[in-house]
Amino acid sequence: MVLRLRAWLQSLPDNAVPTTYRDAAAAMQLTPPGTIRQVTEALEIMMREDIAAERPMMAALVISRRGDLPGPGFFELAVALGRLPEDPASHRMAYREEFDHALASRRL
Repeated sequence: MVLRLRAWLQSLPDNAVPTTYRDAAAAMQLTPPGTIRQVTEALEIMMREDIAAERPMMAALVISRRGDLPGPGFFELAVALGRLPEDPASHRMAYREEFDHALASRRL
């Protein structure tokens, strides 16, 4: 599913991102229970892969439907992997930069 999710995120038009976990689950044709969990697990694998390969995190293109940011797990893992600063006050700005890099990387 990780490859399919990555391909889907890369294929979305710029005006369709960010997208939501729910939209990603629907695009992957996941069925309950645990659809959002399955998406987040795939996104976490993508985050590890992208950071190891020194690429922007494609997972930054997926946000919670309850706001304009990814869920807390995104930030926890990004901090643990050394991509985002530990200070939560810096997360919004650092996320915006990561989002912009991920968006731009799809055009290469």
